[in-house]
Amino acid sequence: MNNNLSRLKIFGWTLFDFGNTAFSVMIVTFCYPLFYKIIVTGNSENGDLYWGLVVSISMLITAIISPILGAASDYSQNRKKILFIFTFFSVLCTALLSLVGPGMIIIGAFLFIIANIGFEGGIVFYDSFLPDITSKKNYGRVSGYGFAMGYLGALAILSLNYNYLKNGITIANLSNLRTSFITTAVFFFIFSLPVFFVVPEKQTFFSKNIYFYIKNGISRVKSTIKNLKSYRNVAKFLISFFLYNDGILTIISFASIIAVKTFNFTVEELVVFFISVQSSAILGSIIFGIITDKIGAKKTLIITLILWLLVVFISFFSYSKLEFYAIGFSVGILLGASQSSSRSLMAILTPYSHKAEFFGFYDGFCGKASAIIGPLLFGLTSSLFHNQRNAILSIGLFFLVGLLVLLKVKEE
Repeated sequence: MNNNLSRLKIFGWTLFDFGNTAFSVMIVTFCYPLFYKIIVTGNSENGDLYWGLVVSISMLITAIISPILGAASDYSQNRKKILFIFTFFSVLCTALLSLVGPGMIIIGAFLFIIANIGFEGGIVFYDSFLPDITSKKNYGRVSGYGFAMGYLGALAILSLNYNYLKNGITIANLSNLRTSFITTAVFFFIFSLPVFFVVPEKQTFFSKNIYFYIKNGISRVKSTIKNLKSYRNVAKFLISFFLYNDGILTIISFASIIAVKTFNFTVEELVVFFISVQSSAILGSIIFGIITDKIGAKKTLIITLILWLLVVFISFFSYSKLEFYAIGFSVGILLGASQSSSRSLMAILTPYSHKAEFFGFYDGFCGKASAIIGPLLFGLTSSLFHNQRNAILSIGLFFLVGLLVLLKVKEE
């Protein structure tokens, strides 16, 4: 009975990944970046810069508020309520994207920023439930299951929206594109619900008002920064994660734009491309989740970062669609592997009593703040040189320096 209950908790937890990855693939990675550049900005030469700026702003705001909310959530043990609020606003603004049209640059940016803050902010609290649903020895495996379910969700939403997308990102297909945003919002909402019912949360303390939580959250964040020397491994890992995650998030943010602009992909080819990426990501999440439990999260991360560097180098010299398909398949495997092993290593290094606070730094400050630099740098480089290849090559620096810092982390 206990084993069945444990499986139910894990399954309910992974369904949130199943739902929110639909938002990630449709709104952050695939459809909306192209929609914003081609439809909203009118395919402006500065489209890469505009999109990079929008992504960076959303991540900057999330980076500022997530550690505070994470610490406040950890103190009150009221993570579910905050997770629901973030999820609700993400779903709502995703649906409202269906109202965006040509020339609505500010409104289109504003709705995306709120939706992405809801998505990214919610992950802080979602990740912090990992130690509550499984034992330490299974962190890598269960984390891998979560990411695998997420990629299954991405495949599901791409399949559901295929008929709306197959005619391309064009004004003539505007009505179908808008419908795909509504489908994504509904999908996200439905599959986010189980985590609120099957994953337990012990209620230990309630304050009379929200200002109490904010005050204590800020206080705990200050205390964490001040005493970070006591958590040297956490500090080193967070710096490493900040760097290499910047490269990963930049690739995610510009993948569809690179495919269309540099490799001349059609939308139908792009759907096939992302199906390939999501399929390989499922394999990467599961296989490297098991490898993480066998050889350790740090060694797994070292392997993936070396492979990321190789992928960036090959991408710079690639010109054919077939080569880009192969790159996409490799990126999918590495995406699942690096995300899963990163979350596992963070769970291992983080003291249980500070799980939401430290995951706030991990997902909130380092994870989101890292995405401020990469997308903006990519957009600036692309607009300055009118060539995305130089921008692609610059991503490798984030993986290289992140790897060098990771080598100094002790897996304790």
